[in-house]
Amino acid sequence: MTVTIPPDQSIDLSTGWPNPALLSAPDFRDSATTALSNPPIATQALLYGPDEGHEPLRSHIASWLTEFYQPCEPISAQRICISGGASQNLACVLQTFTDPVYTRHVWLVAPTYYLAARIMEDAGFAGRLRGVPEDDEGIDIAVLESGLRAAEEAAQQAGNTEPKMKPPRPWRKIYKHVIYAVPTFANPSGKVMSIRRREELVRLARQYDALIVTDDVYDFLQWPANSDGGEGIRGDRACAPRIVDVERYMEGGDEWGNVISNGSFSKLMGPGVRTGWAESSEKLMYGLSQTGSSRSGGAPSQLSAVIIDQMFPKKIIQNHIRDVLQPKFAERYGALLSAIHEHLVPLGVTVPAAGHAASNIAGGYFVWIGLPAHLDATEVVERAESEENLAMSPGDAFQVPEKDNKGFSDHLRLCLAWEEPRHLTEGVRRLAHVLKRMART
Repeated sequence: MTVTIPPDQSIDLSTGWPNPALLSAPDFRDSATTALSNPPIATQALLYGPDEGHEPLRSHIASWLTEFYQPCEPISAQRICISGGASQNLACVLQTFTDPVYTRHVWLVAPTYYLAARIMEDAGFAGRLRGVPEDDEGIDIAVLESGLRAAEEAAQQAGNTEPKMKPPRPWRKIYKHVIYAVPTFANPSGKVMSIRRREELVRLARQYDALIVTDDVYDFLQWPANSDGGEGIRGDRACAPRIVDVERYMEGGDEWGNVISNGSFSKLMGPGVRTGWAESSEKLMYGLSQTGSSRSGGAPSQLSAVIIDQMFPKKIIQNHIRDVLQPKFAERYGALLSAIHEHLVPLGVTVPAAGHAASNIAGGYFVWIGLPAHLDATEVVERAESEENLAMSPGDAFQVPEKDNKGFSDHLRLCLAWEEPRHLTEGVRRLAHVLKRMART
């Protein structure tokens, strides 16, 4: 029996949080009990952790990532640094490896994860964030190269040839540029950057002394894009190598490297655990562990890290991803996409290609839709909220905050993670009602 959703019940297609039903409190309870009932482990959990993070967890993450990504060589624990989550780690990366005067710009794939921009501005880069548009393969490499070249010419003319604010330290390198991207199931567009484009990006980073920081937080959340031909897809293998994996198999480079992969348990086990990891060269990871806040307070999230570590021997995290997250998100994605094609596409809404089309794999948290040209996304969002109790995110929220930057006023981001499938379907129906009314005015 179909249960009607009352019109006064709000539906949220904006919040990028996992639905509470997808969290696993019993697993945390059992793992915390195990950790805190064992005196030696409890002592580790409640004292300051080592700068680089809880060693058993680093080893477990290294083995887990090796199995999932199948890189050219196994990942060692020395390539892993435990963080307080992807956002906290991005701030630490900027603190340690950039200089607010010498580092020319931060380049972001546009549309971008908008809250990352605030972290970058806090690090001294307000006014020096530069958006690089996406094309069919991900970041537009020609636009990026042109921007990097112009920035280098300007820096040379200004005599900006060495770091000004950060004194030399043996554990860090100051990069001339930072490039930020979500290469797999991007927020908000859902795109997967091609392998060719990932290789081109590494070459460019080496040429212009840039540090690529990738948020690889959605990689494990993947499923068949449609019901046809998906039987052979294995959810326990990545649909594409990370850029940090690409860097390892490409010849050239130096001992520091040019890529940091930013991972997190927030989208997998719950944002409240505030625990993640970074991966890069051993030298860069040691430098990250020497960020002032970690050197003073020890590894962030030590208690949570020790609790999470108890889950790996029993494959609790891997099983939760396979048995809960992947099928539940696949169901939500199917419901949302079906509703979009039924109710919105006939009204002129477009659904850009997303996911990994060649492998028939979709993933992540979001669907990025284009509105008919005569409609403004901000007005659509405002009317949807006032007329239909429907929350969404307008496209302009995901532009890079810089002068003369291209906006996305003709797009909406719809999140599939928070609401249940029938609410996703109802949300799209309500959006269709708004678009029809706006078309008549």
